[in-house]
Amino acid sequence: MTPASSTARAVGIVTLVVAALLGSAYVLGRSLVPDPPQRQATGVTSNADGPYYADQPSGDEPGEPPSASSSAGPTEAGQDGTGQKGAGQDTGGERLFGAHATTGTPRVALTFDDGPDPRYTPQVLATLREFDVKATFCVVGENAQDHPDLIQAIVADGHSLCNHSWHHDVTLGTRSAETIRTDLLRTNDAIRAAVPGAPIVWYRQPGGAWTLPVVSVAQQLGMTPLHWSVDPSDWQVPGASKITAAVVTQVEPGSVVLMHDAGGDRQGTVDALRQILSNLTERFELEALPTDPT
Repeated sequence: MTPASSTARAVGIVTLVVAALLGSAYVLGRSLVPDPPQRQATGVTSNADGPYYADQPSGDEPGEPPSASSSAGPTEAGQDGTGQKGAGQDTGGERLFGAHATTGTPRVALTFDDGPDPRYTPQVLATLREFDVKATFCVVGENAQDHPDLIQAIVADGHSLCNHSWHHDVTLGTRSAETIRTDLLRTNDAIRAAVPGAPIVWYRQPGGAWTLPVVSVAQQLGMTPLHWSVDPSDWQVPGASKITAAVVTQVEPGSVVLMHDAGGDRQGTVDALRQILSNLTERFELEALPTDPT
């Protein structure tokens, strides 16, 4: 081998060694650099939407009911059965301020809002009686005052009661603590005028528009805030078959189901109830929310 070829061979070997070292350094460097963090999903979905009255103002400022475009709050239809549905409730419960959205047990609770109503409440009571199921009625104060006989019938059948404000005021939680207290006490008084001594240990804020003041006042008055986890949107009057399908497919152990026996045309809810009960009683134990939630 000539001196020139020896030199060329040596240069080639050195080149290969340098290339190998550089490649190893690149691989090592890549391993020390963390992968970029994955984008976290920001969308929130839930079946816990509920209604706002269409004739009530809404807003997105702290302490105000969220608008229909907000992702953090529910909507509810008005007494005339109209309204617009909002985005899903924040599943983290940040807008619930501690309100109960489940039973806390494997049992399922059916709840009926906005009554009593002489057209629909007696039909709901008759169907519940047929299946020997107890439920919870979230009653509006002025309706309780107008129909004390129906409050008496609800209690006589073994169902539990829930305060749902005097006039279904979605913005009640934005008012002063004294105004909230007066509203809730007035509703309780109307209920107890029909049934003296009736236990009222639950409060449901209209529209699910919870605020810290309304939760605090309810708790000070001995009532536990009550939300929901299943909403078939019966206030939109979709028909009995759609109401039935929504409930039976969404219910799971511990669900609190929101339905309405007043506030508009509720015949679809009444007609759906028999099918709902036929299905759920085969799969779950149904209960009225207890009169002593502690």
